[in-house]
Amino acid sequence: MSPLRQPGGVILPFKDRNPHIDETAFIAENAVIIGDVTIGARSSVWYNCVLRGDMNFIRVGNDTNIQDGTIVHIDSQGFPTDIGDRVTVGHMALLHACTLKDDAMVGMQACIMDGAVVGEGSLVAAGALVTPGKEIGPGEVWAGRPARFLRKVAEGEQKMLDYIWPVYDDLGTEYRRSGYDLRRLSRNRPVPPSD
Repeated sequence: MSPLRQPGGVILPFKDRNPHIDETAFIAENAVIIGDVTIGARSSVWYNCVLRGDMNFIRVGNDTNIQDGTIVHIDSQGFPTDIGDRVTVGHMALLHACTLKDDAMVGMQACIMDGAVVGEGSLVAAGALVTPGKEIGPGEVWAGRPARFLRKVAEGEQKMLDYIWPVYDDLGTEYRRSGYDLRRLSRNRPVPPSD
């Protein structure tokens, strides 16, 4: 075990499928990772996330961050979930049997459905619903319920996309270096009095 790696999350096999997590990845204490899930180098899976690769596979590339409360699942009829490198997935997003290409960003509480593809360097706005089978081209901004093309990614948005993933890489590294382990900390923390 790398000195930067702390045990984290509930990491479980499902049948003969075992998670494979790079030793440099950060997995939050209460994240749940089940089955055929691969997580790449320096990627992070934050608090209250569930990645369930039970009937198909989930792949998370390098330098990708899956932020708090996100659910990632698959479809048994041929749709895995494949998330590329340097992808940012905002808080409480739902990714179901979809593909996110390199350098994409999915905003908070967005939902990407079965067979949908988010193109390289694209941005899906917070709260958007990308319907089954929808293909978002590279460098596009989509928003709405259902999501529709708005425009190409603007210069300021591109700077944001380029800025976020390294911030989460550094943050995950800091969590690993700090030895942050809620199991250890919670045993030493007094229980607050009830009213």
